[in-house]
Amino acid sequence: MNPILGSHVGMSGKDMMLDSVKEAISYSADTFMLYTGAPQNTKRKELDQLNIRPAWECMQNNGIDSFVVHAPYIINLANTVNPATYEIAVEFLALEIERTIAMGSQILILHPGSHVGAGTEAGIDRIAQGLNEVLTADQDCLIALETMAGKGSEIGRNFEELAAIFDKVTHSDKLRICMDTCHLHDSGYDIVNDFDGIIDQFDQLIGKENIALFHINDSKNERGACKDRHANIGTGYIGTDALRYIVHHPGFLHLPKILETPYIPSLTDSDKKVAPYKEEIALLRSRT
Repeated sequence: MNPILGSHVGMSGKDMMLDSVKEAISYSADTFMLYTGAPQNTKRKELDQLNIRPAWECMQNNGIDSFVVHAPYIINLANTVNPATYEIAVEFLALEIERTIAMGSQILILHPGSHVGAGTEAGIDRIAQGLNEVLTADQDCLIALETMAGKGSEIGRNFEELAAIFDKVTHSDKLRICMDTCHLHDSGYDIVNDFDGIIDQFDQLIGKENIALFHINDSKNERGACKDRHANIGTGYIGTDALRYIVHHPGFLHLPKILETPYIPSLTDSDKKVAPYKEEIALLRSRT
């Protein structure tokens, strides 16, 4: 089995999701990740404007059978300081779950949130409260909590914090984990020299069967920097060999691997930046 590789793609214009699929195809991708709208706000188009059916027809004609959705950054379930922020987060997360299902994806990636000074324990309690408000037993969508780099008051910087959320959520069978390689590295996990040991730690706390996907990113920072600055594949402190090891790991070949690396300067126009994903997917797909 070959690794399932894709990247973040855009969704805009009149063709919306169909353009997302075409962009993924242009990168020779097997899957892709999109936001249902701008990640910085709650403005969204109606579902009948997203061009979902033609997008799926294009996917099926080009060997892509699944994709994942990323929730916007503005959702902060951990906020106990501002009740309005929390209420908006719960309300919008519920809508994003509905949109994810309507678009045909079963995975919605979510940053756990930031406690904004109230403390990790209070933040974890608030996250669990929010998830308990939106998750149901018969819901056909998994929430994949993303491992975080540890900047500021982020929650999810270690497996213990994520496990505490699982323990407090009633329908925890609807929770999964998105492993971000840059975030793991930046939060202090030595995925370069001991990826299997890191997975063993995770398995003991949460269970490796609860990993839903990987974000594959190099890092501009040394391990433990807690800064979350993605680098292009092979240009950072993680390196191509370590990322290839993860991408081709036999225990996770069936899981999607999504690139979120930075755009790079165009070779033909110095004022323009272009996506690196076609070349990086090819680089990771190869063994050498």
